[in-house]
Amino acid sequence: MIVADRREYEQDSPLQAFLAGEGAALEAIAEALACPGSDQQRLNRAGQLLQDRLLAVKARLAKRESAGECDARHADAEKADREPIQVGRPAGLVGLSEAIQQVYREIKQVSRSQATVLLRGESGTGKELVAKAIHLEGERARGPFVRLHCAAVTETLLESELFGHERGAFTGAVETRKGRFELADGGTLFLDEIGDIPLGTQVKLLRVLQEKCFERVGGNRLLSVDVRVISATHRDLEAMVQAGSFREDLYYRLNVVPIVLPPLRDRAGDIPLLIEHFLARFNRENRRRVRLGRDLLTLMGRYHWPGNVRELQNCVERLVVMVEPSHELVTLGSVPPSLHGYFSDMRQVTGGQPSHAKHDRAARQSLGESLQEIEREQLMTTLESAGWVRARAARALGLTPRQVTYKMKKYGIREA
Repeated sequence: MIVADRREYEQDSPLQAFLAGEGAALEAIAEALACPGSDQQRLNRAGQLLQDRLLAVKARLAKRESAGECDARHADAEKADREPIQVGRPAGLVGLSEAIQQVYREIKQVSRSQATVLLRGESGTGKELVAKAIHLEGERARGPFVRLHCAAVTETLLESELFGHERGAFTGAVETRKGRFELADGGTLFLDEIGDIPLGTQVKLLRVLQEKCFERVGGNRLLSVDVRVISATHRDLEAMVQAGSFREDLYYRLNVVPIVLPPLRDRAGDIPLLIEHFLARFNRENRRRVRLGRDLLTLMGRYHWPGNVRELQNCVERLVVMVEPSHELVTLGSVPPSLHGYFSDMRQVTGGQPSHAKHDRAARQSLGESLQEIEREQLMTTLESAGWVRARAARALGLTPRQVTYKMKKYGIREA
């Protein structure tokens, strides 16, 4: 009977996933209590993680009560194929930590207005999702939501993308084309990486924000639009204003209502929920029933995720896609070969096991410093061999030119 019960438990993937998630959360709280800092700082950090996890558990219980438990086993089996429901959160966003709850409150508040919003935060924190949530929660929800990644468009084409162009305006302009402002009329225009817009285009963007009108490239007819602008950046715009690379008047026009998105390391209590969310989504998309073992969930719960939610999403998708069809339960011992290096690095960064002593923390710190030294040296060597041409160095490193520029600033590297 005991053997039968154990087998039954091992087959109960939702319960197993729930217990593993709680184990990962407890590991994160233990890590917080052992981190450097004063006693009060450690207690505050651990207390915040505990509060976030209690909110997640309460949400689960409320969901189960509302659904009813006439057949608990059948309900749990079906739950494995559904995304977690969190009442009161904007569509598309996942999390119950205090940090993300503050973002939810700000979304609800600002969606009632027509104010221009500036989303701040590191890459991968979900700025486009927040922009879309503001659009869907507001009066413009029935209108279009148009996006433009400013850093992905060359300087010569950016004005045409924003304002459109007339036929014959430049070589290759064989027909009149509407820009993003016209396409977003009556709705919302989301300008991602607004800090990458050149000064010449900044002047024209400022005019649209002030007067709600513009001309297409190569045209002289004044066009009026009703558009709400939401912009986003990971750059330090204040420093750019001081350096003269970003207009101060445009900065104040865009920064009417700033919303700061927290990095994933500041909302570690949400990691189990995000893993569950992405696992359900990619299982459904790929017709799989992949589950993650407790050791893997614990490791992912302790990792600091420098690429934030985007990196976590990518990690879960790769696990679901690359694992062998015969292996539904993925543990550290059965990780797909293509991900061995990734999880090996993750174990090194997190110390491999839960912290035990100050020696472990010192080792992790020195490891982080040595990895940064290696990355800096590799970047220097590649730039020198590429003749300091960033695009060429980016191709050699498997990065984008913008990422190379960011790393050069991070490590204080200047062209010789």
